[in-house]
Formats: sequence, structure tokens, C-alpha cells
Amino acid sequence: MAKSQIYLTIESCCSSIFYRAAFGATEGAGMANENRFKQLVHYVCTLCAADPTKLGAVQLNKALWLSDLRSYYQLGHAITKARYVKRQFGPVPSSIVPVLDELQREGALTVRDADHFGKAKKEFIVKREASGDFLSPEEDQIVKEVVSFVTEKHTAASISEASHDHIWKAAADGEELPLFTVFAVPGTITDEEREWAQLTLENER
Repeated sequence: MAKSQIYLTIESCCSSIFYRAAFGATEGAGMANENRFKQLVHYVCTLCAADPTKLGAVQLNKALWLSDLRSYYQLGHAITKARYVKRQFGPVPSSIVPVLDELQREGALTVRDADHFGKAKKEFIVKREASGDFLSPEEDQIVKEVVSFVTEKHTAASISEASHDHIWKAAADGEELPLFTVFAVPGTITDEEREWAQLTLENER
């Protein structure tokens, strides 16, 4: 399979020219500051504050991943600068634990352990509600739709299974899952193509 069929070329997906042509994005649009990921975590928890049983750790991780992924695909930029990695139950933001710890220290929320049909799960109790003012109207709509999708139409098990796509399966545990893989086409990937993709990714950093 040609490299372009796998990634629609990393160079094209990562170039500002591609963004303008495919998404109409302007230069610098959606550039997230370092605090944006923490704001998004807090905001997603706030959207579920009325019923914290709907949002466990798996659903939170998937809501963050899908919000960034869908924004990247539709708007030409991610909402945050979070780095996502492969874990057993799907993509996970690499900084989620320290960010949750920070939100707890600030008194914004509390993470509690709960029993869910005999299994342990996390619940996020919001102490201080977050505003979505840091998001554009388009980003806010994406986040709300994703949170509804993850919490209303899926269980932790089903959304985890749904996130196990061909990109997740191809990655090693702990390996980064770049957002540009949303353009990937399923198929057989050779060792040569893996090496090419890794080198290209490193050069883009």
C-alpha cells in the first residue's frame, strides 16, 4: 500500500496550506495555550456534574480524545495540545493524572472511587463549575456533542471497544497516537512504512 494511502501524507496533513485548502483554517487558529487541556478536563466534568455516575475515567479519557480528534478533523486544529497514548482501554491523555491532581488541589473537583456492579470506577464531583468561554462556538458544540455521545450512547466498555480502531491496534502500549491519524486508511502497514511515519513525526515536533 502506498504511503499516501495510509496517512494521506503526513506532510500534507501537517502543513498550513493543507489546512487552509481542506478546512478554511486561518494561520494560528485554535492554537491552544498550555492551560487549555486542564480547562477542557474541568469543563467536561462540569457538563456531567448533574449526574457524575455517567462519567468514569474511561468516558472522560474518550471524551477528551474525541473532542480533540473531531476538532482536528472538522476545524483543522485540536482544542488542546494534549498528547494521547495507547492504553488498554483506548487512547488516554498522557497528562490526565497530574491535571486531575491539580484540579483537586485547587478545589475545582474531587475524584472519588465508586462501585459499579462490583467493579471499581472513578467519579468526578465538581466543586466549582467550569465555563466554556475558552472555547470557540464551534469547539463548544463539538465538546457537548462528544460528551453526550460518550455518556448517553455508550458504556465504558462499549466506548473503549469503539476506540480500538486500526490505529490503536497498530500501536504499541504507551505509544503516541497523533491526531493526524484520523486521516489514516486501514490496510497492511509494512515495517518500512512504520519507520517512515515515525521519522516524519519526529521531524514535525
